[in-house]
Amino acid sequence: MTTTALNYESTRIAELMEVPAEAHDEQWLKDSLQQAIMLELATLPPYLCGLWSIKDPGESADAFAMVQEIVFDEMSHMGLACNMLTTIGGTPLLADEKLVPKYPGSLPGGVRPELSVSLSGLSKQSLDMYSQIEKPDDPIVEAREIHTSIGAFYTAILEAFRKHQNLIAGTRQVTRNMSSHGKGNDVVPLTSFDDVEKAVTTIKEQGEGTAASPDNPFPGAPGELAHFYSFREIFHGRKLIPVPGDPTKFDFQGDVIPMPQTFPMGTVPKGGWAQGPVAVPDEVRQLLDTFIQHYSSMLRFIEQAWQAATPAAASQLLNKAVGQMFQLQAPAQQLMQIPLPDNSGSTYGPEFRYVAAEA
Repeated sequence: MTTTALNYESTRIAELMEVPAEAHDEQWLKDSLQQAIMLELATLPPYLCGLWSIKDPGESADAFAMVQEIVFDEMSHMGLACNMLTTIGGTPLLADEKLVPKYPGSLPGGVRPELSVSLSGLSKQSLDMYSQIEKPDDPIVEAREIHTSIGAFYTAILEAFRKHQNLIAGTRQVTRNMSSHGKGNDVVPLTSFDDVEKAVTTIKEQGEGTAASPDNPFPGAPGELAHFYSFREIFHGRKLIPVPGDPTKFDFQGDVIPMPQTFPMGTVPKGGWAQGPVAVPDEVRQLLDTFIQHYSSMLRFIEQAWQAATPAAASQLLNKAVGQMFQLQAPAQQLMQIPLPDNSGSTYGPEFRYVAAEA
């Protein structure tokens, strides 16, 4: 598989889901897992913008902790998806301008094509967007919709693995201890079908919950909900609890969850702030460049980690990727404190664009 055959803005997932199950062969599985990796990456920038826009995590402990745990879950999910691809001999691709998420725009591959995903600060509008990304096929609260969900895509991937267990070779598996963020958050080697099944179950149930409960079966803290329900709690400003008198039903009738005070980050325009109607100040351009360089380096190190010949080399490269990730917050929050020149009261924010390494 080459990057020339891939494009973030394609409808590849929708096309893959239309292929009859009996034709889900090795190449279908490799193509699907590459799309899954791109899908997991696509959730991180919007969630990070929301997290970083919270001014005082101490005063907004509930909301901050919820979003932070979800961010760590998504990082773990991307790592597990990479291990799924390498265990069958594939190679994850991330460090390419064609493959990185484009905002505002749809999720990759044609998942939820009616949903526009953008970069902005935490707000009722962005929380609704986050929960729509994570929405299961049949939520236990609010209306059901017919759509191609992330969970349905992973179910198809698992069934393809079930039919082709002989492909699981355990090659180039990367490990990362993330147990401090939840018992299901470690990136672990996938050397058998049971390992793959556990990984897919973790990804699905952390995001969507189960058909009977909104609980996250792999929590970082007692009582932690699946992503969809956590985002809806912050959106509604109330904890989700069983309905008095009918414990099989749930509603947002619990304790109040205050909406955090946030930096009023505006929505990044297509192609970045430079595509807006007003010239970008030098201070902003420098911060954007710093952020983009760290983000691009992070993606290159992640890609290289799953290409490494030895576990030690893979671990070292992943550590470098994490180091670059920790360099993102400071320029992002500095941007969030610089007002846009349109008198809207909104501020700049990070763009999450990819640039190639200098030769």
